[in-house]
Amino acid sequence: MKIGGNMSMIITILLSSLMFLVSWVSASNKPSLLHSLKVPAADLSSFQDDLSYSLYHTSCSDVEGIIYRKVKKWVNKDPTLAASLIRLHFHDCSVRGCDASILLDHNGSERWANVSKSLRGFQVINDIKTELEKKCPKTVSCADILTTAARDATVLAGGPFWMIPFGRKDGRVSVAKEASMVPMGRETITSLIEFFQSKGLNVLDLVVLSGAHTIGRSTCESVQHRLYNYKGTNKPDPSINPEYLNYLRRKCRWASENVYLDAKTPKKFDTQYYHNLKKKMGLLSTDQLLYVDSRTKPIADALSFESSLFFNQFSVSMVKLANILDAKSQDNGEIRINCNRVNY
Repeated sequence: MKIGGNMSMIITILLSSLMFLVSWVSASNKPSLLHSLKVPAADLSSFQDDLSYSLYHTSCSDVEGIIYRKVKKWVNKDPTLAASLIRLHFHDCSVRGCDASILLDHNGSERWANVSKSLRGFQVINDIKTELEKKCPKTVSCADILTTAARDATVLAGGPFWMIPFGRKDGRVSVAKEASMVPMGRETITSLIEFFQSKGLNVLDLVVLSGAHTIGRSTCESVQHRLYNYKGTNKPDPSINPEYLNYLRRKCRWASENVYLDAKTPKKFDTQYYHNLKKKMGLLSTDQLLYVDSRTKPIADALSFESSLFFNQFSVSMVKLANILDAKSQDNGEIRINCNRVNY
């Protein structure tokens, strides 16, 4: 469809429609919907006001340039790292806020949790940190590095750019069992909405950030239950497109193999993910459920309509994600010299 000069108007209308959908569901007289979408009244963090776009202007003037060049070098070498860095950032912010606690490498840390075993990109962050310690010692937090690297990875994959305020502290606590709260891909939509709610994110953010699955891979272990023994039936998930099911069975003979989250354009940041859902080609059950549940289906539909809409809202949701800060982590935080361990 040719949008032409009316693109801005259409995007504005669609964004308004999306927010109306969120508001409508929140105000619904259905108790379950009202409970699921009630926005927390309390601000998650008073520390968000301490973040600044100009923090490193004098203390480390080329910080964003250094991070971008390093991320570009790694992604050029291995394009799959773009999605891995976005996912690493999400896992970090989902536990104790965006404090780089996912990077701490010791027995019992988040990084050692079962949910974290397929995470990648740690070496990219370490490489960036080493360079920044040479140029600007003890200045740039690992949390700020990870947040910026996720943004740059998105851009390098063909996605949008957004501005990032800085000032996140590196947390000194990382507990493996706390990482178990991060979604694994088998949850219900209600539990996903409630999880996002607990982080100050809404149903729109859920559907938009799920769109990051337009790039990257998943382990076959995460989907084999859908292919061979769905809910203990010894049969595949009936919601999977038959042709896609055959494709997945060929790709996922072994749990240790990997499969693209988007079978159509796996290396391009675009709206194909949402089109796949319409064709019953969502890889994870949580992906496909977005196009089944009445709270999320209209939003997924709207996001598939025009890439500019998805890009604009993805930027907004990623900013919200990156601004999740935990009071204890910030109060007791530091600027780590090595992202893998606390300073002392």
